[in-house]
Amino acid sequence: SSGINAEYGGKSIRGGYGDSVMEMDYCAGRIMEKLRELKVEKNTFVFFTSDNGAATYRGVGGGSAGPFLCGKHTTYEGGMREPAIAWWPGTIKPGTISHQPGTLMDLFTTSLSIAGVDAPSDRIIDGQDLTPTLTNSSHTWERPIFYYRGNQLMAARVGHYKAHYWLWTAHGAVEDQFMRCPGQYVPDLLTHELKDATDSPIVVDLNLDPGERYPRFNHTNIIQMINGYVEEHQRTLVKGWPSLDWCDHYIANWAPKGCEELDYCLTPIRESNPVLCGWGN
Repeated sequence: SSGINAEYGGKSIRGGYGDSVMEMDYCAGRIMEKLRELKVEKNTFVFFTSDNGAATYRGVGGGSAGPFLCGKHTTYEGGMREPAIAWWPGTIKPGTISHQPGTLMDLFTTSLSIAGVDAPSDRIIDGQDLTPTLTNSSHTWERPIFYYRGNQLMAARVGHYKAHYWLWTAHGAVEDQFMRCPGQYVPDLLTHELKDATDSPIVVDLNLDPGERYPRFNHTNIIQMINGYVEEHQRTLVKGWPSLDWCDHYIANWAPKGCEELDYCLTPIRESNPVLCGWGN
């Protein structure tokens, strides 16, 4: 990858992706070393994670989702699960594993709790405080996890059960769609076309089948249980306006080295002209 520091280029056996991981590992390590050097590690909460699953559509250059189904741009486990490592010497016991489901939204609420600050009361805060399970890995509680694609609720998880309400591998040309799920095909679960399964959601048991290879049907009790959470969620949902829906070159006034080669040096400052972003997702 052209974005890799020359010091790490070609150093791993995983190509450019592996080189990037090596560099990121080094940079994270420097930060951890500085915390220890400053003797503030016991008063610092560190959380290492990602924003989505592997970019499988990039082939060997996009990482691996391991045993999980598909990758980035999908609401299958390979697109939604990320690694998560919490570090806080003296507070979080080293080497422990928690099976409590969480989301990136929880980091806001958790950080407020650690800082002793109350969450804002003038708006709905979706995140939950993960402190109880971070300090005691055996502490878990039942909470729903909702899988969205844009404004569409695609799936929901409660405990170790997940119900798929809409099915779709990805947007784009048909020949490219299964690139999100390379070498994988699960009948009735992976589809080229957006498919509505809300009348008969497809259930998977993520404890027994984390790769979502064996979808289950007609699990009435499980579907009714998850539907209850979904109905309450939709009834109480206060829709926001995603800030990433709008693109504006005005805020991207930059001219880094090499921008001439890309013909993308944004100088002088352009006039503000916000337009809807074309994410295509």
